[in-house]
Amino acid sequence: MSSKRVNSTFMYALGMFAIMVPSQAFTSFYSYYYVEKLGLGIGLATLARSVYLVWDAVNQPLLGYWSDRTRSPRGRRKPWLYGGLPAFAILFVLMFSVPPGLSGASAAGELFWWFLIVLILFESASSVLWVNYGSLLPELFAGAALRAKASAVQQSFQMLAILIGTAATPLLFKAVGFSGMSVAYAALFLLCMLVFLKHLQESPAARVPSPLPLRQAFRETLRNRNFWIFHLANSFAQTVNGLLSSMIPFYAKYALHIPESQVSILLASVFVSVIPLVAVWYLIARRLGGLRSWRLSLAVYGVTAIPLWFAGSLGTGIAAGISIGFGLAGFLVTPAVLNGHIIDQDAERTGRRREGVYTAVGGFINRSSGLIAAVAFWIVGRMFGYVSGHDPGPDPEQAFRWLISLVPLGLMAVSLAISLLYREEKRHGEQKADS
Repeated sequence: MSSKRVNSTFMYALGMFAIMVPSQAFTSFYSYYYVEKLGLGIGLATLARSVYLVWDAVNQPLLGYWSDRTRSPRGRRKPWLYGGLPAFAILFVLMFSVPPGLSGASAAGELFWWFLIVLILFESASSVLWVNYGSLLPELFAGAALRAKASAVQQSFQMLAILIGTAATPLLFKAVGFSGMSVAYAALFLLCMLVFLKHLQESPAARVPSPLPLRQAFRETLRNRNFWIFHLANSFAQTVNGLLSSMIPFYAKYALHIPESQVSILLASVFVSVIPLVAVWYLIARRLGGLRSWRLSLAVYGVTAIPLWFAGSLGTGIAAGISIGFGLAGFLVTPAVLNGHIIDQDAERTGRRREGVYTAVGGFINRSSGLIAAVAFWIVGRMFGYVSGHDPGPDPEQAFRWLISLVPLGLMAVSLAISLLYREEKRHGEQKADS
């Protein structure tokens, strides 16, 4: 194996690409598949997400703690990543392979239980991967400049994955069905993850200090004020990410009145534009520093959601999509620099690298955005009478204009307000997070 490829930013980003393609397809189309196509009520879909979040509150922090405590010749994270591969791939296929006879109002109960059980298992496997993959960045790439570079490369790959998971997915499920689409993405995931893991080499130094006991590990994490501010603010922005990708198919149908065959074009307008804009935000992050660039990205993301309210055709929808792509690019690049800074400060206080616990607890806070998005879908749906694709109500257009524009604007205003509570702290021998 080439030494230049080991722990390179390219190989690390390939791991992001591998996990993100099926994850984005799930985020973007599970509601459309279960609610619009199979007829599951949005109330039941919201209930399933709520039940899962309770489970996630328990399992994700523990996964991070166990990952930090793992001692093996391959490192702390690789055994978990290898172990999670087959479960994630199989459960992703099951998520989009509902057995015949479970769709429609007459089978609503059976469909709900299928969705709930597969959702819990799939998201648990997903947690194993994301906790351990996310824990690697602060360990592999030290310093704000290198992390900004690694984050920019990673987000470029993420944007390519999002583009495939969103814009290509309608073309794929139209050609081979939802089940065939899931099999294709599962195969791509396995191939790319195996290449990434082959070129991953963890630092032995990170495993030398003995881990903190369970209670002390979580106490040190939970008392970190900046950590909570950072992730609470991000959870609202992550909600906008989820709404943007999952509501576009509905928005295209009910607000723009374009056929399903053109949904890919609309999705591409958002996510293709993000790829070059990631480089712009990398330069902004280097110039302004982690904290100021992060706050700026939150403000810009909210403002760029406004044009989606006014779009009325495919052409104006594409223009609005490019607009919000600029805000999305900023939010994808800037948090990584500040997150690494928070974990480095913790390592100075405790003498231990605890990326797993921080990534897991932060991941749980951010993943609660899925519940916020589901609740927003349910509330706005009730406001305008939308129940499911079989019962869209009297005014589905207004429902999805709210969900794609006004709700994201409000969520980003809350996110920005929370971010202003973050307090800069100096590290020994280093400037503040803004530097």
